Amino acid sequence: MDSMLQVQAIFARTLTQVLRFGVVLSIAVLSASCAGKAAPARPTTAELLNTPSPSPTPVPGQIYREAGISSWYGKDFHGRKTANGETYDMYGISAAHRTLPLGTYIRVTNLDNYKSIKLKVNDRGPFAKSRILDLSYGAAKELGFVAQGTVKVRIETLEEIRDSTPSYTVQAGAFIEEENARMLKQRLSKKYDTVYIVPFESNTGKFFRVRVGSYSTEEKAERVASGIMLEGVEPIVLRKD
Repeated sequence: MDSMLQVQAIFARTLTQVLRFGVVLSIAVLSASCAGKAAPARPTTAELLNTPSPSPTPVPGQIYREAGISSWYGKDFHGRKTANGETYDMYGISAAHRTLPLGTYIRVTNLDNYKSIKLKVNDRGPFAKSRILDLSYGAAKELGFVAQGTVKVRIETLEEIRDSTPSYTVQAGAFIEEENARMLKQRLSKKYDTVYIVPFESNTGKFFRVRVGSYSTEEKAERVASGIMLEGVEPIVLRKD
C-alpha cells in the first residue's frame, strides 16, 4: 500500500512539472511570435539628421543633403568680394560651399543644439578637406558655435539643384609666397596639362592658389586629386564659376 502511494506521489510531481514546462514553453513561443511581428522602431530626429547623403555630388533635379563639419570665417575676408561677386559681410547670414551652385539656398542645422537657419551659398570654400561648409560669423553666431570654432552640421537644399553643366577644378595648395606657388605649379605641370595660379587678396595680405585642370564631373576631378595627394599636398575639388 505504501509503495502504491509513493508511486502516485511521484506521478503527481512529474505531471505538475510537465504542465509547468508546457506553460513556460507556450509563453516563450508566443513571445517570439509577437516579437517577430512587432513594427520596427521609428528613427529619432537625431538619427535622421545624421543620415549621410546618398550621393556626395549635387545632382540636378534632386534635393541635396550632407552632414559634416562646418567652420566660420570673419574679419580676414570682411568687405572682400565673394565668388558670386557680392561683398562679403561677416555679420550677415551666408555660406561658402565647394560644389553647390552659387545662389543655392540651404537649411543648416547645428547637430549639437539643433538650432537651424536658412541662408544662401555665395562663396567657395572651405579650403580644409575635413570640412564641408564655411559660414559667415553672423550665421555661426545664430547657430551658437562661434566660440568653439567648428561644429557638426546637417545641410539641405531648400529646392532641387538647378539643371546646369558644371565644371570642376582641383586646388592643390595656397601660398603666401608666390615663389612657393610657382614651384608647385612647375612640379605639377610635368604630370598635368593645365596648371595655373590664382592670386587672391584678403585683409591680411595676398596669397596664391595653385589649381589644376577643368573637369566635366566631380568624380573625374576627385581622381585627379587622389593623384596629386602623392605630391605631399592636400588637394580639394571646387566647382568652377
